Amino acid sequence: MQAPVLSGPQYLREGLKLVLSPSLRLFVLLPLAVNLLLFVGLIYFAGHQFSLWVDSLMPSLPSWLSFLDYVLWPLFVALVVLMVFFTFTMLANIIAAPFNGFLAEKVEVVVRGTDDFPTFSWAELMAMVPRTLGREMRKLGYFLPRAIALFILSLIPVINIIAAPLWLLFGIWMMAIQYIDYPADNHKMSWQDMLAWLRQKRWQSLGFGGITYLALMIPFVNVLMMPAAVAGATLFWVRERK
Repeated sequence: MQAPVLSGPQYLREGLKLVLSPSLRLFVLLPLAVNLLLFVGLIYFAGHQFSLWVDSLMPSLPSWLSFLDYVLWPLFVALVVLMVFFTFTMLANIIAAPFNGFLAEKVEVVVRGTDDFPTFSWAELMAMVPRTLGREMRKLGYFLPRAIALFILSLIPVINIIAAPLWLLFGIWMMAIQYIDYPADNHKMSWQDMLAWLRQKRWQSLGFGGITYLALMIPFVNVLMMPAAVAGATLFWVRERK
């Protein structure tokens, strides 16, 4: 059954309920701890550099246009926030990739009611590491050229005003790719086939990516929302693939 465009909040809400359930809690705790440590460290570092980053990106305006500083400053604050958020999300997902892949397996078992995956063991988890990290590198290869192009755009005076909305749109699309890729990879769907499938479900994917993006922007709440996004994306996969 095709999911409606506005089903994103429903998937994320159901995903949060699933990861809080006793049957899945074990598979959430370790990546949760890793993400929390990474998040605290990144926030500490960003807090010391934030003003410097904003000032370096702000264009130098002539004195007669100085009144525009009050208009542009919030826009460039938003740009820096989006860039910091992206950095945290990418690092956290690379580190937690094997755990997220395994969590997606267990969520699918709960949702389908049948277990076609190997029984949990640390050996099985470790065996997933090369494959999941390879897939994360593939995501990074997709992300970096586009992020670099947006970053260069952010440095061009006047034109860089459109950088923040473009970062936002790209971020929403990347959230759909990032999390729906876990169940797709578990089923050995190729990277190109996965992208093609998401494009077929473009509006549903953007709906899920948008609510995930918004939830992950909330400090400290985002640490819990990451596994919830994995579970929500797995629900999206199961129901849309039907």
